[in-house]
Amino acid sequence: MKRRDFMRLGLAGAGLSALSAMPQIATAQSASAQLLGAGGLFYTKENAGRWSGKVATHLPSAQIEKSANGTIVNVITAHEMNGFEHYIVKHTLLDHNYQFLDEHFFNPTTDKTASSSFNIKSYAGILHVVSMCNKHDLWLATVEV
Repeated sequence: MKRRDFMRLGLAGAGLSALSAMPQIATAQSASAQLLGAGGLFYTKENAGRWSGKVATHLPSAQIEKSANGTIVNVITAHEMNGFEHYIVKHTLLDHNYQFLDEHFFNPTTDKTASSSFNIKSYAGILHVVSMCNKHDLWLATVEV
C-alpha cells in the first residue's frame, strides 16, 4: 500500500470514528445537564423515580419568615426518626445555582422530628431545600424567597 493511500484511509477512519461518537457525546452532555435534575441526583414531587411511594414522607417542606434579623427558613420532613435504622440524615439549603448555603445534621437517637431552622440573612431568589434519607436518597423542593 502506498503511503498516501494509507494516510487517506487513516484520516477517513478517524473521521468516521468521530462521527459515530457524536450521539454518545450528545447523550453525555444531556445526561450531565440532567445530573442536578430530578431522578439524577435529586428526587422531587414531580419525579420521584423509583421512590414514587415515598414522596409524602421524604419531600422537605419549607416555610419562609421575614424578620428584622433576616430571613428564617423552617424546614420539616414528615419522616420517622427510627434510630440509625431509617432516618433523615440532614437538611441542606442550596442557592439558585445549587451552591451550598447551609446544612443541619440530625441525631436520630435524640431528634424526634426532622425539622430545622436557618437564618439566610438577606438572600433572595430561588432556594433549593434538600432532605437526605439514609435509605431513600436526596429529595429536593424549591421555594422562592
